[in-house]
Amino acid sequence: MPELANPLTLSGYTNTFYAAILEQATDGVIIIDDQNRIVFFNAAAEHLWGCSASAVLGNNVDLLIPLGHRQHHNDYIEHHRKTGIHRLVNTSREVTFVRSNGDYVAAELSLSTALIGKDNKRYYMAFIKGVTEEVHRRKLLELQSEVFAALADYTTIHDVADMLCSKVEELVPNSIATLLHITPQGGLSILSGKSLPSSKVNKLDNLVLSASDIQTLRANPHHACALIWTPKQGQSQLNDLHDCWASAICNGAGELIGIFALFSRNKEKITDWPQKIVTGCIPSCASIIEHEKTLYKINNFNNIDSLTGLLNRTALSTRLRQMLAQTGQAPFAILMLDVDLLQDVNNVMGYNSGDILLQTIARRIAALCRGQNLVARLGGDDFVVVMPDADRNKACKLAHDLNCISREPIEVKGRDLVASLSIGISLYPDDGTEIEEILGASEIAMRQTKKQARGGFRFFGKGGNSNMRERLIIGSALREALQKMQLHLVYQPQICALTGTLCGVEALSRWQHPTLGFIPPSTFIPIAEETGQIEAIGLWSLDKSCQQVIEWEQNNVYVPIVSVNMSAVHFCSMDLPDQILSVLQKYNLAPHRLTIEITESVAMRQDPETAANLTAIRNIGVGLSMDDFGTGFSSLSRLAQLPLTEIKIDRSFIENFENNISSLVVAEAAINIGKRLGIKVVTEGVEHEAQETKLQQLGCDILQGYFYSKPLPAKDMPLWLDTFPARRAISPLA
Repeated sequence: MPELANPLTLSGYTNTFYAAILEQATDGVIIIDDQNRIVFFNAAAEHLWGCSASAVLGNNVDLLIPLGHRQHHNDYIEHHRKTGIHRLVNTSREVTFVRSNGDYVAAELSLSTALIGKDNKRYYMAFIKGVTEEVHRRKLLELQSEVFAALADYTTIHDVADMLCSKVEELVPNSIATLLHITPQGGLSILSGKSLPSSKVNKLDNLVLSASDIQTLRANPHHACALIWTPKQGQSQLNDLHDCWASAICNGAGELIGIFALFSRNKEKITDWPQKIVTGCIPSCASIIEHEKTLYKINNFNNIDSLTGLLNRTALSTRLRQMLAQTGQAPFAILMLDVDLLQDVNNVMGYNSGDILLQTIARRIAALCRGQNLVARLGGDDFVVVMPDADRNKACKLAHDLNCISREPIEVKGRDLVASLSIGISLYPDDGTEIEEILGASEIAMRQTKKQARGGFRFFGKGGNSNMRERLIIGSALREALQKMQLHLVYQPQICALTGTLCGVEALSRWQHPTLGFIPPSTFIPIAEETGQIEAIGLWSLDKSCQQVIEWEQNNVYVPIVSVNMSAVHFCSMDLPDQILSVLQKYNLAPHRLTIEITESVAMRQDPETAANLTAIRNIGVGLSMDDFGTGFSSLSRLAQLPLTEIKIDRSFIENFENNISSLVVAEAAINIGKRLGIKVVTEGVEHEAQETKLQQLGCDILQGYFYSKPLPAKDMPLWLDTFPARRAISPLA
């Protein structure tokens, strides 16, 4: 080693006073000469680097520089010597360097420079304070804050885990961090570990913890290292990984939920301080995994039926979409199951008993369909089973087995109940290629089964179920038609049999669909009643008809009365009288100019709501007409009690009554009943003069039919009256 001049004696001092002070300093002190050689290395520096002064004095200072910066270090110093431009000199900053044993040490570096001696040679002096523990503690706290902030910001779990592992790898250079989640089955799921060698990934993926392993990890978290790493494994198969530190992760309840591990690429053995880093990260790791579990529970809550634990409708639709998105999707069957007994159980034994019944049946279905079949509850008493790669025979066998298990007695509150399932089956792609189409087909078949063969099963058939499909299509289109105001009204004149003048009109709904074309009332009215849309149609007709009467009158066309049809649904609501009164007031229409037509079945109902509504409507002053009189089973005693203002004889009784004595007798009897009760009689379906003459002879009050006019759009009513001026009614205000 060359003889080096001590810079501390070159200023003229002959003693080593300053050298002694620096030697005893608690911080490491290093001085290099103009050749970048180490000329001073105190005891604190020896402790920090883990090597003696004699081993470093006279050597280039890059011996102490981390390997990643060593190559360019001399160039940095030389640049400063020549230009005086610097980034580190006269500053303080954190640095990380490697001890002789391979450990990484965090320190605060303060660097200064001075010109020494008669030749003004530039020396550099560094003060280094070891702050590894403090730095790591602070950085771990900062990391934990970043993790919580990322979780609160709805960042994906894998992104948060990657961020944590990346920060830890900065704290322990030349390392690979990985966060592992322990599955309920004891397997390991890698949440983060992008730099892990594929062979190590495979090892971790295939590792399954035993009950004994889990118990040991809960008692001794550091045992995780022994489970995922052995020196033999590292030397023979993973030559780029040479050490490992790991810790088990438990949640607040003490349950084992994961493992956090740090693998080292350093060949030299490092001391155990990285284990402190791993241990310090455990709270952050636990937060990440618990957050993932919470999201999983929330996702399950959104996709699982809370009563039965089966998939719900949303999850089923998602799975079906995934199936249909697959190229070359094989045929599959959808079985829709309806529990026939549920409503009776709810009514007799209470809803808790109904829930027990549903839960039991759900468990039986799930047990039978365990495997690749999807099982879901749509709500109420409807379940769905999706059977992949199935044909009619396989679906038939499953439906038979489902019926068998449903008939086994179910004990509910001490009673043995025997349920049954009505099952409808549709096949993909034969019965549809869209999710709603296939599900709709199975529902059609199920409803058919429930109606005709309860407790059995039926396949959807395009021929046999075409009417059902038509009802579904029209029902859906009708809902849109109401929203887009596609319905319109026509008005058929009603003629006074005695004077031949107009005494009123009947408002009739019509529907011209943009693509389906004209849909007759005989088709869409029953569907509207089945789907609950008839109430909206009736109220719309009421409002539009009253408005039209006033508009006609403003154009010198007097229509004495407008008749509007109301269904049975309307009379279930106690709001009906107020709704009628509100419309009359809205258009300032006298109540006697409105007649509400009801069916014979509604008139014969004896429930309090219907009776109260009929009375309230008559008290307003609005007329009440019983439509299609004679087609049902009217009770004369009941008829006498009703507050009717008219009855309408059905057209079927006058179609051929001049040649059919029975029809004539019925028509005559109906007219006589009306006269005896003091109410008007209207006859529909008058199509030729002979019928008119006969009905006039029988004393019928009002005539209606194509003999006078077909139903007319509102704009054609003035033209019709101009064509037949004798029909024009005279307004009492004229």
